[in-house]
Amino acid sequence: MKVVAFNGSARKDGNTAILLRRVLAEIRSAGIQTELIQMAGKKVHGCTACMRCHETRDRRCPGLSDFGNACIEAADAADGIIIGSPVYFADVTAATKALIERLGYVGRANPEMLRRKVGAGVIAQRRAGAMHAFDTINHLFLIAEMIVPGSSYWNLGVGGPPGAVEADDEGLRTMETLGRNVAWLLERLSERP
Repeated sequence: MKVVAFNGSARKDGNTAILLRRVLAEIRSAGIQTELIQMAGKKVHGCTACMRCHETRDRRCPGLSDFGNACIEAADAADGIIIGSPVYFADVTAATKALIERLGYVGRANPEMLRRKVGAGVIAQRRAGAMHAFDTINHLFLIAEMIVPGSSYWNLGVGGPPGAVEADDEGLRTMETLGRNVAWLLERLSERP
């Protein structure tokens, strides 16, 4: 089993990465392989609505040739997908939104690609907008028929400057609980006949 996490932050190792690593550590401790994909500095364009993915149905985005296809391939190969983003103007970053659009369209063209995989959103916030960003990520998971586990609170951590989220004890505990719940759910799903 494998879980891939996407860090949609423009900062490679900022607060979002800290939160994602906390989740992934719990998943790894359950013996599940993990991968963190940092999107900082990579080009991921939004969907152009060319609809060619619905023609080719090859689990790729044939309309664009950028880092988005590597992300789609990693998501396709994983049993669980975690998407993390800081809050930018009360929503996810543009890179995170581009990933959601591209993965979402390719997933709709290949419905079995995401169906019944485990999906979780993680948000780093300074002040407000976290719930809207969290909803944006969950909209992808829910329309793709994915299974979304909960945690002890909403999957968010509070911190402005890089590293500040380390002082959010409740947020860090929430990430640990999320990681344990993702691992538990994946283990139960793997027991299915």
